[in-house]
Amino acid sequence: MNILRRGRLSAGQDEDIMNFTSSMEADTRIFEADIEVDRAHVVMLKEQGIIKNSDCSAILKGLEKIKNEGIGKLDTSYEDVHIALEARLIELVGEDTGGRMHSGRSRNDEVATCIRFTLRDELINIMAEIHDLVNTLAKTASKHHETLMPGFTHTQHAQPTTLAHHLLAHANAFLRDLGRIKGAYGRTNLNPLGAAAFASTGFPINRKRTTELLGFDSQLGNSMDAVSTRDFMIESLACYANLMTDLSRLAEELILWSSSEFGFIELDDSYTSTSSIMPQKKNPDMAELMRGKTGTVHGALVSVLTICKALPYSYNRDLQEATPHLWRATDTARSCVRMAEGMVRTAKIKKDRMKKASTVGFTTATELADTIVRETGIPFRTAHHIVGYVAKTGDMPALSDLDRLSLEIIGIKLSEKGLSEKSIINALDPMDNIKKRHITGGTAPEETKRQVTVINKELSSSKNELRKIRLNIEKASGKLEKTCQQYS
Repeated sequence: MNILRRGRLSAGQDEDIMNFTSSMEADTRIFEADIEVDRAHVVMLKEQGIIKNSDCSAILKGLEKIKNEGIGKLDTSYEDVHIALEARLIELVGEDTGGRMHSGRSRNDEVATCIRFTLRDELINIMAEIHDLVNTLAKTASKHHETLMPGFTHTQHAQPTTLAHHLLAHANAFLRDLGRIKGAYGRTNLNPLGAAAFASTGFPINRKRTTELLGFDSQLGNSMDAVSTRDFMIESLACYANLMTDLSRLAEELILWSSSEFGFIELDDSYTSTSSIMPQKKNPDMAELMRGKTGTVHGALVSVLTICKALPYSYNRDLQEATPHLWRATDTARSCVRMAEGMVRTAKIKKDRMKKASTVGFTTATELADTIVRETGIPFRTAHHIVGYVAKTGDMPALSDLDRLSLEIIGIKLSEKGLSEKSIINALDPMDNIKKRHITGGTAPEETKRQVTVINKELSSSKNELRKIRLNIEKASGKLEKTCQQYS
């Protein structure tokens, strides 16, 4: 007899209905979390005098056995892991003892706690993996402060830059992703346990104690909010979606740069495939999949937003549908971060090809216009006009060419206003362009070296914060384990 339905409901459910309502497949993810939440709750019940010492001991021993057996031993005819686990406990220790475990709580606060408990570990792991990706980008950039390459706007050659400058652009974006996920972690690691169905409980429970034993930073302050909100889930998914957008931009460039038309890099064999029919092919499959999986994560965010939209307070069963999207997006985002790190770390950089491409398309035109302004004092828009005419010809201009054009356009030769052949030669040199741009955020080697130093400092700080977070959770876990051993 179903321990949940036997009182209020007399009719059973056929297999089709049970499959429709069941969350057992997704609940595999929170099985171990549920055990920990149960243990903390039972310890607290015993300490508050709500259950007897002997019942606490028997329940804790039963939970340990269930943990060792694994989720496969549970009765899957139950609609979720929480009731299946309780039913197995009652099987082991009897209802007079096992039936007391659920005192002072509901599945509503239990599942919310389990999701937060599990998600926080995933957020810690993905933060560590983003840290590794940023570190790899910074290390690679450190080897290429003077590796010339074209920069692009509208996918057209724009101005010369360096590979270091380009990679550091990605590194900064991923650092912000790391910061966003850290914020999401802080709003995830809050304890809803004790909220019960939504109106809390009349039992004299101690929410601070379960918060301590489970390693949460604090409690959620309103019981209705605690069980019914999934904003922490939406925020995490939004962080993943932003992260995946940044990853897909990197993936697109790795795909383009490894093509014959660009030839800037060669991806390692591990991250490529070949064709079943064209033996010469080396396809950037991992980068393409990373680009494609971005849609999976974006879809998960939209799905959960739609599920949660307009739900009245407090708990509604609709929320069950949100959790599988969270786990799928989590796994997808984490794996994509790892793939990106590996591709960047192992890619072969073709510096000569990059350098050759750095001046294609008159990429030094902006610096030539700037030089004319600095040397002659004419307005930038006028210099832009003159250099724009030069660009039409497709030829690299000499002073005589610029004099002829300026005479036509403004009625005076630029050489008469101080422009020299040497200054033109310098303006057309891509490395000279790079070194002139030494302001904060610029392309000059001295500036990209400074950027690497800043990023490394941020990474060091982030690593220390992650270490503290992990230590706090480990301490709580150790305290719970020690207490359970003492009481069982």
